[in-house]
Amino acid sequence: MVHSGTTRYIGRFAPSPTGPLHYGSLVSAVASFLDAKHNQGLWLLRIEDLDPPRESEKAPSEIMRQLEAYSLEWDGEVLHQSTRLDDYREALSSIREHTFACTCTRKSTPTVYPGTCRDKAIQETKDQPVAIRLRVPDEVLEFEDLVCGTLSWSLEQEVGDFIIRRKDGLFAYQLAVVVDDIYQNITHIVRGRDLLDSTPRQLALYRTLGHDIPTYAHLPIVVDRHQVKLSKQAHARAIPTKDPLSILKIVLSQLGQQVPHADTVSDLLKAAIQNWDIHAVTGEPELPEPTGIHAAT
Repeated sequence: MVHSGTTRYIGRFAPSPTGPLHYGSLVSAVASFLDAKHNQGLWLLRIEDLDPPRESEKAPSEIMRQLEAYSLEWDGEVLHQSTRLDDYREALSSIREHTFACTCTRKSTPTVYPGTCRDKAIQETKDQPVAIRLRVPDEVLEFEDLVCGTLSWSLEQEVGDFIIRRKDGLFAYQLAVVVDDIYQNITHIVRGRDLLDSTPRQLALYRTLGHDIPTYAHLPIVVDRHQVKLSKQAHARAIPTKDPLSILKIVLSQLGQQVPHADTVSDLLKAAIQNWDIHAVTGEPELPEPTGIHAAT
């Protein structure tokens, strides 16, 4: 599903099917949808189902049902990463000279990889599985985020060589997401700030694969009353599908947008698309989960 290069804006929403969408997911979905439609672009849906042990068989259909309840209609067919394994293998093969095999364990590895296996000639065997890491250059990477402003990282000192294929043979999120964004001609990525740490890794992969980088906007993350980020791992509650109009108005308000006077979800979204201003999104790193939104479930 490669879209024509004549489309100036192609955005996407790419949830992992580990459970239903929670309020934090909804904020990201609404912002990315409105940004795409305000710019007369396409908004694609991708199911990032690359980690079977963590996934729920019911989650993809549940996620789509939730999006439909909020009238967040995606363009084209849904892309499932589980159908793209050959493409990830091909991409990995194409950058083999920029990678190395690694036998380090997760527990023994600091946040920034120290290069332990960088210059070792390690062969993968049945008894010795290896991870594949991308070798990053000693460069400072800088880009302009539409919400966070100018950001920069020293790739070697702050990011380090990172895994693009795991020891268990599964492809890492970083590789798969970049390969798919290139495949789908994604031009704009609007997502939560919890993924900001992934951005320099993905930009390094774009560069290694020889492609232009998309435009990014990283939204504040939503936290619960204990200041813990909403996540499926933390058992965040699913967004209700009743009364989407009221909940969408809360989302718009929290994103710093005008809240239109509308009696239907359709009318609300039409006005919200017209009024959308990505630069009005709050620069605060966190948003509180609203109280009472689960009462209708």
